[in-house]
Amino acid sequence: MSGYDAVDRALLAALAHDPRATVVALAERLGLSRNTVQARLARLETSGAFLSFERSIDPAPLGYPLEAYVSVHVRQRVLSEVVDEIARIPEVIQAHGITGSIDLLVRLVCRDAHDLFRIDREILAIDGVERTETSLAMGELIPYRLLPLLERKA
Repeated sequence: MSGYDAVDRALLAALAHDPRATVVALAERLGLSRNTVQARLARLETSGAFLSFERSIDPAPLGYPLEAYVSVHVRQRVLSEVVDEIARIPEVIQAHGITGSIDLLVRLVCRDAHDLFRIDREILAIDGVERTETSLAMGELIPYRLLPLLERKA
């Protein structure tokens, strides 16, 4: 990991292990002063080391028990406009531009199969969308994680 020293990596690993750790708990765990931890956290945040601090919320109790991935094929000239329109669909929780035969991979949640069909029709109705392919998520097998990278020996 270029740009981060051993203290930064240890701090990031501690946060990956316990994202709710307080500055005091991190300082104790790492044997550092509270001021050092605060300064390092501020520098890491400024450098862009942290993704969104939005808590991960399970959509199932909100009435959205199904998750799907929609591969979207788009006319390239209008890609940014298509992305803007897809972002207006509340059930869309994430989207990535990708290389290969697909242009966008959209992650969404829905109430049931009928709701999924409705959302897919909304996406297909966007000017510039050529076609979609939809797959239901059967379950998360490996959650988002960075701890193995942080613990890896350089």
